[in-house]
Parts: sequence; structure tokens; C-alpha cells
Amino acid sequence: MALPNEIASTRPRRVLVTAAVWLAGAGFVLPLLWMLTSSFRTSEDIFGNLSTLSWRLFLPHPFTVGNYATLATGEFGLSVVNSVIVTAVTVVVGLLICAMAAFALSMLRFRGAALVFSVVVLSFLVPFDAIAVPLAVLFRDWQLSNTYAGLILPGLANGLAIFVLRQFFLGIPAELAEAARVDGMSWWGIFLRIYLPLSKPALIGAGFTLFLFQWGAYLWPLLIGTEPSKVLGPIALANLSGQFGVDFGAIFAGAVLLTLAPLLVLLFFQRYFTASLSSTGIKN
Repeated sequence: MALPNEIASTRPRRVLVTAAVWLAGAGFVLPLLWMLTSSFRTSEDIFGNLSTLSWRLFLPHPFTVGNYATLATGEFGLSVVNSVIVTAVTVVVGLLICAMAAFALSMLRFRGAALVFSVVVLSFLVPFDAIAVPLAVLFRDWQLSNTYAGLILPGLANGLAIFVLRQFFLGIPAELAEAARVDGMSWWGIFLRIYLPLSKPALIGAGFTLFLFQWGAYLWPLLIGTEPSKVLGPIALANLSGQFGVDFGAIFAGAVLLTLAPLLVLLFFQRYFTASLSSTGIKN
């Protein structure tokens, strides 16, 4: 990728910036590479090569897939399936709810709209952990513990996703909606036939926000999904650390599997996600 003209004005500056970028990239890649290679080692071998920094640190010897076999025979696979179900439903349903809310806040003029938008903005400024415990008590009273509904509901309406989509909708020329209204199209038709097709990058960016929130959630599944059949991936990964011992090989293998899903999603939708971030807040 070419550097901007202001940065790459001279050759020494280009060399320094390129070296800094490679160092920063190595700082992110090396821990992930160590995690990946450690997932193919035995638990005894993982920390045996840490005393000196050498190539052996990133080359499993002996090579083993026993850690992944251990995960396949345990309950970890079921927890990953639960995470996939909960995350997929959250993204699809949550994206529809967030898009409808963003459309209403950007297009419809009603009393209290500014107040509602302020509440939406404040909702993603308040850490979810601060309200998780009282919310869990409420969900238990509603008999939603150890149910998919209980795991999914808090992730459906995301303030950040609504904010991103609203800012994108404001960038769409209002003349399109006015012309459609003159032709007799309803607000629902304008939303489905005009705004949603034009908002593909913003929808992918908001969907990725919902995906990360639900896939990496720990505290809420720990409070609500306590039965083995409803445990999610991050909780199952933590449960691999037992009372009398820690199977580090299996933990690294589980961490690799849980990292692959967001990594693949980000790589596949990277272009749209970047376009969503760059276009958010641009109007007309």
C-alpha cells in the first residue's frame, strides 16, 4: 500500500515509517503465532522453550493434534455450536431492529426524537457490565435463564449500531424519500426498497459490531447460561482450567478456534467494514 505524500516525502522517512509499520505488525502477529503453534504442542512442551528466544518457540516439536482431539470429545464443540446459533440470530434480528430504529430517528419527525437519540447514544456509553447483574436477576424472574432467548435478547438493540446506521441514513439524499412519498410509497416501502439496498456497507459494519459483542461476551453468558447444554464458547474455554490442573494445550486450541470466526468474518467483509467507518457521519 502506498504511503501518503506528506509522510513519504523523502526516502529516509519512507524507510522509517515502513520499519515502524512492520514492527507494529510483528507486535500483533507474534503472540497470535505463538498461540497457534502452542495449540499443536503438549502442555508440558508449551513453556519448555520460553527461556530463550529462538525459532523453536514458533515450531512445535513434537507436533501433535491431541489438543484439538480433546476438544472434539468434550463439551467444547456444543458450546461453539451454541455460540454460532446465538451470534447468528443476534446479528440477523438485531440488525433489522437497529436499522428500523436508525431509519425512524433519521427520517421521521416526531416529538421527543432528540431525547430518544440522546438515550441511544448514552446506552452505548454505559458499560454493559454495570447493568448485567440486576438485568440477570430480572431475566431469572422472567424464567429466561438457560434459554436461547435469554442469551440473545440483550444483544439485539445496540446503541453503537443504531448510531452508525443513523449517520449513514442521514447521508442519503432526502429527495429520494420525498419522491417516493409523492409516488405513494409507504415509509416501510422506502425503508425496504430504497434505504436498505443503499446501505450495504453500513449494515455490514453494524452487523460486525453486533457479531463482536455477542461472540466475545463473557459475563452475560456466565450469569444466564449455566446449564451445560446452554454454555457458550468463552465460558467453555474458561472451564478448561480445572480445579486440580490446567490443560494449556487445550486452552490454546480452544482460543484458536474461537479466534478464527471473527478473523474470517473480518477478512471477508473488510472492504465493506472500512467503507462503513469512512462514510459514517458524512452528509450529502
